[in-house]
Amino acid sequence: MLTHHRKPVCLSLISTDLPVWSVVETAATLYQKDSERFHLLLTAPSVDSSKEIINPYSPRVLWLEISPYQVTMTMQGNGQLSYRHFWEQGVYGITRYWLPTESLQPNQPIRLRNFTNNLTLNGHPLPENLRVEYELWAEKVQLGCYILNLEIRN
Repeated sequence: MLTHHRKPVCLSLISTDLPVWSVVETAATLYQKDSERFHLLLTAPSVDSSKEIINPYSPRVLWLEISPYQVTMTMQGNGQLSYRHFWEQGVYGITRYWLPTESLQPNQPIRLRNFTNNLTLNGHPLPENLRVEYELWAEKVQLGCYILNLEIRN
């Protein structure tokens, strides 16, 4: 039986070696698929990079599929940048980015690899904290080390 809960969340992404830092605090809906699998759905306002302002009228939909063994995160941005990450501890996963529709090659994803150094999911019966530590790679060039942290408050 699919159950769902509305929860406040804090999702952060930081780089340990580059000046990259992003935090989203919002409410999300947590769907329990079974005892170890969850889906988390949240919306965040999009950022207009040309003006560096938040646009509340064009939300981004962020969907995470969470288990203790693997995580998939998909962001759809209403014609803006979209991406999908797949993480599994000790595995090279696939990361895809889709550029905005006005780009030179619309609908052609940029494919990168990520290596998951650590994937930790805490909390029972509902998840409370997810931490994914990973490296992002383009061919043989490392594009940084990152930490994705998700706090689900009860």
